[in-house]
Amino acid sequence: MLQSKVNGVIRRIPAWPIYIIFPLPGLFLFWQALGDNLGANPIQVLEHAYGERGLQLIILALLITPIHRLAGINLIKFRRAIGVIAFVYVLAHMLTWLILDQGLDMAMIVTEIVRRPYITIGMVGFVALLPLVITSNNLSLRRLGPKRWRRIHQLTYFVAVAGAVHYLLVVKAWPTEPIVYAVIVLSLLAIRLWWKMKARGRHQ
Repeated sequence: MLQSKVNGVIRRIPAWPIYIIFPLPGLFLFWQALGDNLGANPIQVLEHAYGERGLQLIILALLITPIHRLAGINLIKFRRAIGVIAFVYVLAHMLTWLILDQGLDMAMIVTEIVRRPYITIGMVGFVALLPLVITSNNLSLRRLGPKRWRRIHQLTYFVAVAGAVHYLLVVKAWPTEPIVYAVIVLSLLAIRLWWKMKARGRHQ
């Protein structure tokens, strides 16, 4: 059976190369910025690219369970590494804004967070990412227990929604790409809710 063969190949592929390979585009982009090869506004290019890559990886992590349940392809062993690298990109996105864009001017930063809804939503999404990263290890899973750990990691959906809304508001228009990300996130959330309702119905 094709499904079994694919899963057999996947079992032989380690997850650790993700920690090396996935950050490389971000590092290359930063190298391009240092060489003044990103056009007239390299800071904006970095901010956009890091934020978009972080959202892409969050969506990829969310897709793993539906792929497993609907297609039988088990990619769950890669989810932790993908989630961690997603956080790294989101952190790079935020640090680019804080340091390179705002120059660590805390008064201005606080004003921007309060005044601009897209920044407020982005910051809330980043804060929600922190417990996910902190507990993305086997020790936390053992200490919290599977049920509590899964409850914490349901925050991933909130983070994805916050990221998609942040992106929509940042662009200040309606180009295709951020709309596609928003539709994917909402679809994944709808599928999860549907599965949850079906599970409740079976137990009633």
